[in-house]
Amino acid sequence: MRKTLITLGIILVVVFVLYRLFAGSYNNMVDKEVVVQNAWSQVENVYQRRLDLIPNLVNTVKGAAEFEKSTLTAVIEARANATQVKVDAKNLNPEDMAKFQAAQGQLSTALGRLMVVVEQYPQLKANANFLELQAQLEGTENRITVERQKFNDTVTDYNQYVRKFPQVLLAGMFGFKEKAFFAADQGAAKAPEVKF
Repeated sequence: MRKTLITLGIILVVVFVLYRLFAGSYNNMVDKEVVVQNAWSQVENVYQRRLDLIPNLVNTVKGAAEFEKSTLTAVIEARANATQVKVDAKNLNPEDMAKFQAAQGQLSTALGRLMVVVEQYPQLKANANFLELQAQLEGTENRITVERQKFNDTVTDYNQYVRKFPQVLLAGMFGFKEKAFFAADQGAAKAPEVKF
């Protein structure tokens, strides 16, 4: 009888330890995945802020300067393209992230061309509305950089956790997959050539 109670006690302790180990690991994976989803929502939030500023910027420029329509059209089309690319926070895979980054990169390039063309119009650079929108856009670009960094930090933490033992076993069983990072834009490592 005593041996049976000891054996039963050992079995209960082992079951309890295994339960705590697996339940704790599973719950931590859920918590970390939710943090990644929250960080992604914040990234989308600041990108949306930029998208919201662009129509006002384009209208201000359009009203204050008569210049190549192709630049304004490129900004409008890039904005429309960027609004079409959606990434599901629960499925942050490399392919979808690459599409999202490409669309946002196209928009950044179009905005850069717009700002270069604007330099040719002194009356526009003196326009208070334009200056305010330009400052807001610059601030938004800084926010995007900060939120992308925070997102990458949370993805790093999550990916490290789900790849460690014994979590890797549970991650595979319950479908916790590694998340994709924001990567540097193509050609970002190469310094631009400056000619005088």
